[in-house]
Amino acid sequence: MTTTGFDLDMTLIDSRPGIRAVYDRIVEESGATIDVDVVVSRLGPPVEQELAQWMPADDAARWADRYREIYPGIALELISTLPGARAAVDAARSQGRAILITAKHAPSATLHLERLGIEVDEVFGRAWREGKADVLRAQGAGVYVGDHVHDMEAARSSGAFGVGVTTGPCDADELRAAGAGHVLTSLELLPGWFAQHA
Repeated sequence: MTTTGFDLDMTLIDSRPGIRAVYDRIVEESGATIDVDVVVSRLGPPVEQELAQWMPADDAARWADRYREIYPGIALELISTLPGARAAVDAARSQGRAILITAKHAPSATLHLERLGIEVDEVFGRAWREGKADVLRAQGAGVYVGDHVHDMEAARSSGAFGVGVTTGPCDADELRAAGAGHVLTSLELLPGWFAQHA
């Protein structure tokens, strides 16, 4: 039985509209100059890391807390599943366990899953790069599915098989160079891949 890990943003869900709206509010409240178009074009890193590109690090930590505070009330209704997400997770669960490993705040990630009807066995939040690899190793995961080069680096570091999906900011060549063993254009193709590699 295989444990499969999934990333969330731009792997299972199109979070760009919701994240854009939250950043617009942060700009309004903080007065910081943030190019929100740039932010949503490179989703993946933790919010602290992104905010540190636009404001002093001490301020970034404080506004990251504010981001997480207001996120559920602003973002949830604006975010939808990507094509094939539910079926992909269901296919993974038919092979064993499906876990979510995301840089997003775990309570917010759980709210997305509940609202969108995606059922996983466990949620691990605030994990990024080596933090994702740590979870993959601890959970004995055999596969990690994600859209970002750092997802594939985490898979490779942990010994899991990396399945990249080109629904986020990274293209197929970038995902392969980062360690993806297989690259899909859509999660709609993942059940077929599982059927071949069970």
